[in-house]
Amino acid sequence: MVIKYFFLTITILFFCLSGFAQHSDENSRLAQLRSYEDTLIVLGKTFINNENDLERKNANYAFIKTLVSALKVPNSFLFPFDSVKSVSILNSPDNRFRIFSWHIVNNDGSYRFYGTIQLNTGGPLKMYPLEDYSPLLKNPEDSVTDNRKWYGAQYYKIIPVYSPKLYYVLIGWKGNTVESNKKVIDVLSFNNDKPVLGMRVFDGNGKSRHRVVFEYSRDASMLLKYVSDQNLIVFDHLAPPDPKSKSKPSTFGPDLTYDGYKLKNGRWVYVENLDMRNVPESRDEEYVDPKKQAAIDKAAAKGNN
Repeated sequence: MVIKYFFLTITILFFCLSGFAQHSDENSRLAQLRSYEDTLIVLGKTFINNENDLERKNANYAFIKTLVSALKVPNSFLFPFDSVKSVSILNSPDNRFRIFSWHIVNNDGSYRFYGTIQLNTGGPLKMYPLEDYSPLLKNPEDSVTDNRKWYGAQYYKIIPVYSPKLYYVLIGWKGNTVESNKKVIDVLSFNNDKPVLGMRVFDGNGKSRHRVVFEYSRDASMLLKYVSDQNLIVFDHLAPPDPKSKSKPSTFGPDLTYDGYKLKNGRWVYVENLDMRNVPESRDEEYVDPKKQAAIDKAAAKGNN
């Protein structure tokens, strides 16, 4: 009987110590991730707000290294990094992956985009860095690429489509030049867990596209959003300010009419002249302009002095 109680005590003690060790490991993991997050916050503010081009780029390189180190921490997929406001972080609705995306402004007013796709493996880190190939991608609407030839953008919406093959529509903002911005509707799918970007699923105006790209004046803002209860991507119809400018997309702006892509049998069909009375209008929804964010940061800094 004494021996029986001895082994029972040892067993209980073992499980208590195991639970304590797991709790201790979890606290250590969270502390490590929070420390990385604090560093990412500082570096992110630097690559957005600093007026020196070299300082911005150096901060971005340090940000990338820190982010990779953070994502290597076990179970990092469960850590939201939601205090890092300089980066868009989107989880797919099915929690299969998440995308980090952000940008750096160059001295000439152009943009370069950065990002990575992290898969939810439940184990060792599996990620695919996104390398901005925009300047060399001459026909982005007709191109299928991989993560090494990414048509860079800062995403603010992921839409899963389950028919016939699972794919994800990505909606994003794409700063372009001192004269114009762009917005993008892209497609992400996976082949043996490797990302494929672009899919010929957008039909309209006599052709099919692998992705849809809009360009408009930097002085304008453009509505591009998903209306889930209608399976509809709605956007401003962009038009030139006068007939002479019809070949200059950098001058385009909304003309107060709306078009869209309607999901039908797994494809997106172009529709014109949508009735927007039942669709909430919110331009540049969910995207935080870096200049506005910089102004917010500066105002907060002054308030603390």
